[in-house]
Amino acid sequence: MNKPKVIVTGVIPEEGIKQLKEVCDVTYTSGEAFSREYVLSHLDQYQGILLMGLKGDKELIDAGKNLKVIAVNAVGFDAVDIDYAREKGIVVANAPQGVRLPTAEMTLALLLATVRRLYLYDKIVRSGQWIDVSERCYMGMSLKDKVLGIYGMGRIGSQVAKLSQAFGMKIIYNDAHRLPEDLEKQLDVEYVDFDTLIKNADVITLHAPALSSTIGKFNAAVFQEMKETAFIINAARGVLIKQDDLISALKNREIAGAGLDVFETEPVIPEELRKLDNVIMSPHAGTGTLEARIDIAAEASENIISLLLKDHALNMVNDVKQYQVN
Repeated sequence: MNKPKVIVTGVIPEEGIKQLKEVCDVTYTSGEAFSREYVLSHLDQYQGILLMGLKGDKELIDAGKNLKVIAVNAVGFDAVDIDYAREKGIVVANAPQGVRLPTAEMTLALLLATVRRLYLYDKIVRSGQWIDVSERCYMGMSLKDKVLGIYGMGRIGSQVAKLSQAFGMKIIYNDAHRLPEDLEKQLDVEYVDFDTLIKNADVITLHAPALSSTIGKFNAAVFQEMKETAFIINAARGVLIKQDDLISALKNREIAGAGLDVFETEPVIPEELRKLDNVIMSPHAGTGTLEARIDIAAEASENIISLLLKDHALNMVNDVKQYQVN
């Protein structure tokens, strides 16, 4: 029997697709991503695509005349037109487990760097200057007994809650779906409405997907309701925050600072934001470890293998009815 054909569009660690290459006929070039033009002109040859770095829009989906599965090499799937894929009977699957811990780690890294003002300190020391942190204007904030507000209590938000317990923080959260009571007790978290979250949190971390209900959720009105001493951390989706409103809030000290791994306009970051001393930034690097990228690619590979060889959909996000879901 001929092996199913799969194309991998982005640059990923080959260790992550080892199993995929054993059971499928895989097209992959190490060290260089395929161009969109190449993928569009050859996609009709493939039953599966491990998608990274390209938009899975109608044009791409139409080019994949024999596609059965689009496996996104990430947890986010907003780059794929999942409704159109559903119409075409193509399963779209994401990789939620591999991103959980590394993204939570990045959230905590940004949180600590932000509240302890590491960007400012680093900038001062690199310039050859020195400061006396006995002066209140140069002090950061300790986390013990502070309130962490988690917006989006899914896999990553729950992991952030667990890690944050070590700092002695009180955890409140808001989500479209409240956790079961026993899980709230296990995580030691309290559900609150959105207004309570933004008014009471000393630090807010974002872990929601980009949906019509969440895009632009954190805007000028929200920043005005937050404490002036509060910080916001975003390692989820840049569009959750209205970037211009955030810049204004940071410049006017309506909030104390921000830690950002994702941006509304990435990869173009406004100069106004880059100039600020009360924000620390990273280039969408939440899963930027070798271990994480191997795990994510392996999870995406398993999604493809399960669908093409077992006719069983894993991590499906677009509800193609003819497939059993796990």
